[in-house]
Amino acid sequence: MSSITDFDSLRRAMGENSEQPEGPARNARAEHLLLEAEKLNIPLAVIEALGHQLKVYNYSSEKGKMFVPFARLLRMWDERPEDFDEYETHSLHWVFKWMSAGMLDQPHIPLASIEKWLGEMEHRYRLAGHSERAVRSAGFSVAAHVGDMPRAERAYAAWLAADRDTMADCHACELHGQGWWQAHNGRDAEALELWRPVLEGEFTCAHEPHTVLASSLLPLLRLGRADEARAHHLRGFRLVRPMESMRGAYADHVEFCALSGNEARALELLAERPAYFTDEGHPRSKLDFLSVVTLLMDRLTELGLGAGRAPGPAGRAWTAAELAPYARAGALALAARFDERNGTEYVSAQARARMARRPLVDRLPLGVRPSGTSPIRAPERPVAPGAGTSAASGTESSGDSAPPALPALLVEARRLSDTLRPHAVEAWAAVARAAEEAKAAGDDTVLEPRDRAEIADHEAMALGPGAPGLFERAAELYAQAGDPGEALAARARAAYVHALADRVDEALAAVAGPHEEILALYAAGGTGLRQTASVLMARARILTRRVHAAGEDLEDAVLEEAVTAVRAVLALVEGHTGEDVRLAARAAEAQAMLGELAGHAGDVDTAAELSARAAGAFVAAGLPWFAVEYEARLAQLAHHLGDVDGTERALRAALEHGGPYLEPVGRAQLHLQLAELTGGLGRVAEAADHALEAAHWADEAGEGPTLGAWARHQLGGFLLRRGRWAEAAEVLESVLPDVTAGTHGEGAVVQTLWWLGDCLGELGEHRAAAERRLQAAEIARHWPEQQDHATLAHLAASSLEQAGLAGEAERAYARAGELWRAIGDTAGLVRSLRARAWLTLRGEAGPDGARALMADAVEECGAAVDAAPDDETRARLTAELGHTHRQFADLLVRVEDAGATDDDGETLFQEAVTALDRAIAAFAPLGPDTLEDRSRAELAAARLEADLGRPADAAARARAVLTAHGNAPEEDETARSLRGEAERLLNTVTKEKREPVEN
Repeated sequence: MSSITDFDSLRRAMGENSEQPEGPARNARAEHLLLEAEKLNIPLAVIEALGHQLKVYNYSSEKGKMFVPFARLLRMWDERPEDFDEYETHSLHWVFKWMSAGMLDQPHIPLASIEKWLGEMEHRYRLAGHSERAVRSAGFSVAAHVGDMPRAERAYAAWLAADRDTMADCHACELHGQGWWQAHNGRDAEALELWRPVLEGEFTCAHEPHTVLASSLLPLLRLGRADEARAHHLRGFRLVRPMESMRGAYADHVEFCALSGNEARALELLAERPAYFTDEGHPRSKLDFLSVVTLLMDRLTELGLGAGRAPGPAGRAWTAAELAPYARAGALALAARFDERNGTEYVSAQARARMARRPLVDRLPLGVRPSGTSPIRAPERPVAPGAGTSAASGTESSGDSAPPALPALLVEARRLSDTLRPHAVEAWAAVARAAEEAKAAGDDTVLEPRDRAEIADHEAMALGPGAPGLFERAAELYAQAGDPGEALAARARAAYVHALADRVDEALAAVAGPHEEILALYAAGGTGLRQTASVLMARARILTRRVHAAGEDLEDAVLEEAVTAVRAVLALVEGHTGEDVRLAARAAEAQAMLGELAGHAGDVDTAAELSARAAGAFVAAGLPWFAVEYEARLAQLAHHLGDVDGTERALRAALEHGGPYLEPVGRAQLHLQLAELTGGLGRVAEAADHALEAAHWADEAGEGPTLGAWARHQLGGFLLRRGRWAEAAEVLESVLPDVTAGTHGEGAVVQTLWWLGDCLGELGEHRAAAERRLQAAEIARHWPEQQDHATLAHLAASSLEQAGLAGEAERAYARAGELWRAIGDTAGLVRSLRARAWLTLRGEAGPDGARALMADAVEECGAAVDAAPDDETRARLTAELGHTHRQFADLLVRVEDAGATDDDGETLFQEAVTALDRAIAAFAPLGPDTLEDRSRAELAAARLEADLGRPADAAARARAVLTAHGNAPEEDETARSLRGEAERLLNTVTKEKREPVEN
């Protein structure tokens, strides 16, 4: 901690403290600085230290401490106003507004005192010649707080009618308050229109757009603008997170998560701020926070998660069910204190209304990674509309209705299985459970062998590879029921299970008997088409699996046998598919299998055609969910054929036809493929939407750390391409723990860090950007190809420079230069040398070291131009040489500006003109692509010529620029700007030439 020896050191210390994070440590430092200021015996030093203390208190959780230093400042003003300079006089009147809001937020300050203070504020503003606008705004805040709506409306109108002056709140803060009032009164669209200039960055301040982004969340959800709400949450929470003083806005983000199906994230947010439960310095924001905590805990309890652990005040463990009454009691106690002070019940009513709010959407995917640290797991939700429908009954289930009787369950299960509806397996499982329950209850309802056969058959279907025994049991029961054909079909299904377990030879042996028997039985009229087609299809599937298993060793005979088996299915059902949906499905599947086999034979066009035909047949049969697999396969084939439109059509059709029956992991994969496809076509906004959906469905499928991480990685990249830096940074930071070299490859890790560094740089977080870029560079250091390593090292150096870390930046540029030289990238090497030159100019080596580095850059670039292997490379390097000469000239002028010469800069200016002439000579033969660069070099040289007392030469250069751009179209803004600059310069030098020189 630096010692305070004079007023300047005090001011430096206060400036440094202002840059520290909000919180008690900064406040304590301000208190110490006030003590140091008092030792200087300078009234203005004490005034400035009190003002600094006021500011840090206001931007912290200890707002209640503001009143003492302000009272002292006001007393000093009344006693000796001459001790205040112009800035401190303005500041004193400015913080009157902070006192008004601060009093209102402290329930122990009587309302009468606040009203008296408003009168004092109005009086002092009038004496100082200020507008009434700030006073009317404060009056509106009081009326709105106590719930006096007529007075609030009058004050609001008076506020807007009064003239804006230097005492009015900044535009951003005023618009936030005006929009809040509109939203409070149910006028959400009007609120968002008022907030638009703040949201778009036209007006900003220390707390804006932070609070506007937070306040806009629920209005956007209420208006159905969910995408904007998501964006505002990601962008706004990033701004609010590091600011201790913004408990109210933080609560808005927690509330948004609680009301948008993101309860787990809401809990994570609470866990980040344990002090918010107990900080007492700002009761109003504590009331807001505890109200939202109550809302969230009630929501979790309603979802059946009340017993789960929840983050609460330190000192004990909490469950949601326990924290809810604690937070409610705390919030209502605070509200009661405000109401007692105000003489109304308005604050309590508002708090209760907030605690009782209902979700505005079922689930709004945010794109950020669930941290996995939430003490309560996110509640399970339906993955699609209709998930609340009973699979067994097809009707909406009700907690009050009795379960369907066994006969009804049988009818429904048989209907679903006979028509190949989804959930048939679950329906037969419901039949089995009901039968067991009836038996245990002594019900004399007896299942027939056919019923028990179908139960066993569908149980086996659910088990998959572990099912051969159950299929055999089903076969026995079908035989007992007098259906030998279905018994053979069950045995064939058992055989196919062996193939699924990679026991293809065993499967072929097992299906041979049923195949021969079913053909004989069908020929004799002992069974039907359904059963026969089932056996033939099982055999065809097994033979197709054998083709898969053969891999590169596939023999023509094996392929031909599979094709023959599939065609046998088609021949059997041909002409009958319109009568039976099962037979239609067999025909469609056979077409798909033929396509698959054509693909194995290398006939991709036929494979795509047959896959499309199969998908169309399933849709035509009223079985669109079966088309999904083949449409996904068709997308792969179309991609292989370079048919981008066909790929997209197939993927979209798969999503559409899968509908509510598509498994979450399948939906995630389809969305991810569409994201990559549309992103590659430049439709970045659409790609981001698909990546967001992919991440959401991957999480639903339990694939968050794998498939979900890749989707979030892509989403971050797409948001970056859209220029949505804050959202992209939130997504990329959240996914970093899951993107690993082992799962996703080192390239994905490096790309994630690279993108994140780009985002942080755009957000002005240069130190953090440098850290991420250095992390990425360290990984890329081991790669055989070093281009990425060099680029990242250079970018990291740039970030270090922008972060003000000159020494680290110079070393990083030097390292990047070594890498550029090693890979033979002269342009990169030259840029690193130029960057080092500028840094060196400000460092110990000074002008001489800077000039040496810039000369090295010229030499390296010139040698590369001479050795260029082709015209394209030569042109690119020549342009780089031109830029280097131009920067050399700029550096020489900067050296002169620093007073490094004794000849009024004439020598350095002349050197700079020479460097600019070399730049012009480099740009000249490159044609229109470098015309702007050449013209800017000419104008820079013209200004130097004028400074050297050579107006004629300066005028000639300006005219050359006018001639070069004389025929440019009027809409060419660059040409218009250059012409304007040349004309102004020409007018200046010709005027100077005409004026007589006085001796």
